[in-house]
Amino acid sequence: MSKNKEILKQIIDIARGAGEAMLEYYGDDVEVMKKDDDSPLTKADLASHNIIVESLKNLDPDTPVISEESGIPEYEKRKNWTKFWIVDPLDGTKEFIKKNGEFTVNIALIDNGKPVLGVVYIPVKKTTYYASEKEGAYKQVDNNEPKRIYSSASNRSKPLITVQSRSHGSKTLVAELEKRGLKVNKTIPAGSSLKFCLVAEGAADIYPRMGPTMEWDVAAGDCVYRYSAKDGEHESPLTYNKPDMKNGGFLIGLNGNVEL
Repeated sequence: MSKNKEILKQIIDIARGAGEAMLEYYGDDVEVMKKDDDSPLTKADLASHNIIVESLKNLDPDTPVISEESGIPEYEKRKNWTKFWIVDPLDGTKEFIKKNGEFTVNIALIDNGKPVLGVVYIPVKKTTYYASEKEGAYKQVDNNEPKRIYSSASNRSKPLITVQSRSHGSKTLVAELEKRGLKVNKTIPAGSSLKFCLVAEGAADIYPRMGPTMEWDVAAGDCVYRYSAKDGEHESPLTYNKPDMKNGGFLIGLNGNVEL
């Protein structure tokens, strides 16, 4: 097994272990705390965070780790980092609280400003999406054989299937896209980084995001999308290690850029 495949397998195991730890809290009445930005936090977030950060430090002690739950290191400290791990221990805390199953564990490796390895694990469905620059993108359900997934960049001239956030969805999304010359014939609501994965496996054409996100929200899903291209990799508007680590609006899956 190549070194790249071995590391990818280890990251998948870490993500699954964190996901199983989260499920220990899933059947209970979820105790919800508030972070400084008023977003929700649960014991499941913290359990997943602790497992992932400790595991990554043991696996790769020389590479820094940024997790949503550990805060953002000062830019002066990280501006010259060429590689770092970026983690969202529980992406979709609102979905976890609602118990709709659409929450994920996200782990990605950023190398020179782009994700080169990413794992998205859906604990309730025991489904893993993963990708690397060298291996391409895959979907694995439970312990079944992984399947390579592919997507093609969509043409703006045809009617499109779009995903939108289940918790942050906008009634005006279709109208906003049509203002930009895009025709939508179907919308699929989905939680967390599942939206990237649905585009990566060809179940949806585009993923538009009107509002802000943080880099840890998108890195693993962006990786799965990028390397689902049939040849080479898809272009992505997302960049990493910005001073505030915040993204503006973006659109994934279209052939050519659209300003949001």
